[in-house]
Parts: sequence; C-alpha cells; structure tokens
Amino acid sequence: MKLARFSLDGSVRCGVVLGDRVVDLSLVAPELPGEWPDLFARLAAVRAASARATDQEQHALVDVTLLAPIARPPKFLAIGLNYADHVAEGGRKPPEHQIWFNKQSTCVIGPGEAIQVPRVSDVVDYEGELGVVIGTRCRHVTADEARDVIAGYCIVNDVSVRDWQRRSQTMTMGKSFDTHGPLGPWIVTTDEIDDPQNLHLTTRVNGAVMQDASTGDMVYDIGQQIEHLTQAFTLEPGDVLATGTPSGVGIYREPPVLLKAGDHVSIEISGIGVLENPVTDEPEAQ
Repeated sequence: MKLARFSLDGSVRCGVVLGDRVVDLSLVAPELPGEWPDLFARLAAVRAASARATDQEQHALVDVTLLAPIARPPKFLAIGLNYADHVAEGGRKPPEHQIWFNKQSTCVIGPGEAIQVPRVSDVVDYEGELGVVIGTRCRHVTADEARDVIAGYCIVNDVSVRDWQRRSQTMTMGKSFDTHGPLGPWIVTTDEIDDPQNLHLTTRVNGAVMQDASTGDMVYDIGQQIEHLTQAFTLEPGDVLATGTPSGVGIYREPPVLLKAGDHVSIEISGIGVLENPVTDEPEAQ
C-alpha cells in the first residue's frame, strides 16, 4: 500500500493511494485513528477499508495536496558517510562505526513545499536518501528481525547547510534548519518492496541528474542500522531513519552546485515514487 497524508477542504486526512486516486480513510473508516503512527498497528483494517471504498470515498490525487506522511516524527535520525563513493568524493576515510545524527522534527516538509535558503547561509545542499519509517515500538532488534519493525519506506531529502554542519561536531545544526527535511510523497509498505537494498535512486536539480545510485551501495544496510540503533534506545512508530546519500552532492562538484531560489529538486526512488520541492529564499518576516 501507498500510505498518504493529505489536505482537502481545510482538513488533514490519511489515505491509501490507488493509481491516480486516494482513498479517504476519514470517509471509509472514520473509526480508525487519524494519523499514521497510530494507524501502523491497524494496517490490516486500513487495507480492508481501502478495498471496499466507493468512488464517493475517494479523491483524485490532483484535487488534494499531499503532505509529509509523518508530520512530526518522534525521532528523525540520519546516518552519515554510508555510501563508499560519497565518502571518497569528500576525500575521507571510511568510518569505523556507524555515524548518526538528529534532524529536528521541525525541519519536516512535504511534497511541493519550498526548501528555504536561510538568511544566515547560502551553502545549501541536497542529499537524496531512502527513508525507513518504523512501525513497531522495539528495542534490541537483530539485523535479521529488522524488516518486522518497519512500516514502510519513503523518500528523504537530507538538506544540509554545509558551513553550519562543518562547525557543529554532531552535524545537527547544519541538518535541522526549518524546511530542510522533505519527506514523501507517501509511505510504501514493506510488502510492496521486495528488496530495499536493490532500489535505484536518482536526484535531479532543475532536471539535471546529480545523483544516480543503487541502495545496494550502502556501507551499512538497513538491518545493520536498526540493529545498531536499538542497542542504545527504543525506536517508536513514526520514527524516520534516513539511510545515507550516495555521491554527487553539490558541495563536492566543480564548481559546486548549491541550491538557490528558483531551483527545483526531484528525488526518485524505484518502487516508491518521486519527491519534488522548489527552492525559495527564507522570507524576511517569519
């Protein structure tokens, strides 16, 4: 299933995308919870509801506004230096251990929303990534068990303010500016993704291909990531894990390709879809 969150007529709703339409769960199953983290334990009921939905309980996708599928993830975690070619393009050595940092949940935006170039920096970069959405509260999960705790997959743009990132030991400051966590366009459940380590990822800026890679090129795969994190702390429904970016980021290009107002970023991952966001300047009054 493709699990979407959308707005229509001034209200926020959850739905299941079927082709060019979306089943409105608030109409077909109003007894179900209204946000996805609460719905992950009820996916069988969601599937049954979407199967019985009438035309009157669906909307054309063009008539709704897709939102970030998780509005405020309890935790938004990202792994750094997890593609060998990305490590190499920065002239670094491969890390001996997994390197994780936080993205503050207030950075989350959805498809079509604008990434803002902040007033304090113009060194803004894109990072196309596969996102993992946790579906079950869990601790001490082995790599072999990891798939059982995943609700599904989405696309993440780990937008990075490079100068702020480099002067922050944890990288969090440079990774958490408002609007710098696009998520979407929806969550694809695990039953529709045979192998999350065999997906094609392409990032485009203004139509030009910047990143072109396979998720199979990760240094630490998704199972290893979840095993590592849950040795330390509990993961919860709605937590989002950004699994790393391949080579081709803007800062290491000659000359650098940094995001500016008027740009358009598109990240496509096979089996999931396309996440698109325009770029604007941060407004003066905010």
